[in-house]
Amino acid sequence: MNDNIAVLLSGGVDSSLVVHLLCSQGYKPHLFYILIGNMDKTPDCSGEEDIEICKYIAYKYGLPFDVIDLHAEYWDKVVSYIVSQSAKGLTPNPDVMCNKLIKFGCFEDKCGKDYSIIATGHYANKIFENDKYWLATAKDKVKDQTDFLCQINYKQLSKLIFPIGGLSKEEVREVAKNVQLPSAYRRDSQGICFLGKINYRDLLTQYLGEKKGEIIEYKTGKRLGSHDGYWFYTLGQRKGLGLPQGPWFVVKKDIEQNIVYVSNQEDLNSFNTQIFALNGLHFITDNPGFGKEAVEITFKIRHSPEFIQGKIYQKEDNRWIIESDIAINGVSPGQFGVVYDKTSHICYGSGEIELID
Repeated sequence: MNDNIAVLLSGGVDSSLVVHLLCSQGYKPHLFYILIGNMDKTPDCSGEEDIEICKYIAYKYGLPFDVIDLHAEYWDKVVSYIVSQSAKGLTPNPDVMCNKLIKFGCFEDKCGKDYSIIATGHYANKIFENDKYWLATAKDKVKDQTDFLCQINYKQLSKLIFPIGGLSKEEVREVAKNVQLPSAYRRDSQGICFLGKINYRDLLTQYLGEKKGEIIEYKTGKRLGSHDGYWFYTLGQRKGLGLPQGPWFVVKKDIEQNIVYVSNQEDLNSFNTQIFALNGLHFITDNPGFGKEAVEITFKIRHSPEFIQGKIYQKEDNRWIIESDIAINGVSPGQFGVVYDKTSHICYGSGEIELID
């Protein structure tokens, strides 16, 4: 490893510890904070606090620090993706696209190109096998974030390092406390990438507005209530429906009629999915040998600690098909199906989920 390293610093404990680990090995990285404001382009209070912590980290270790404004790029690329997917009734994944297009896309074009290595606080690993780099899962399988990196390309992966990939979250916090990092006690961010600081519903309301529609029980056809637009809901959703005698789950959306269908817990299993397609399959490094014959894999359909066992193969129409070993609830079109080897060690890539009639 050489000294020409950039660190993407967020103000959280994970990326802060990355700085400490690199400096303890004798490196002097350049620290960068990517600035994304609210809809009015101004940073919110938490963003200002993030920057102050980043400044302190830079001062503590005697490192250069810069704030890089990618507000326009984020709203042009990621927000437009969110809005267009939601308008189609699909479920977007801003975290995946933010990593691909902003953190390792626009940042690379603006600053990252001047550095041979980009270090981040992601819970992930990178291995070198068969003369190539492969994205690998983290030691901490609960915190593993390879599913958020599933659309990056090989060039991006080649420059990345993940210094905390071999640590558990508990170990990260313990070391951070021992070296007195100000972020050691900060809570983990629960937001969606930069949108964690922006109200997601407000965002969709600004771009797509509101349109009254009916909430109908799928089994009986009974009207249970109303909603403000199908784009506010995703398959499998149970919160925010405002219906009595629940729990209720979103099981289908009629885009043309603006109807949201729900079902209760008793009938939910009838909407489980065991086979679905991927609308294109992006390989981060290479196709590891997938083709017409079924290959055993593990996969994820949402960010969670669970890796699901299954098989993948390509049909005559070139669509990639995933067959799960178990029936799954809440498989949502537009989300990414993330493909791993059968031991859940290497993340090969991903594709947008497409349901099969």
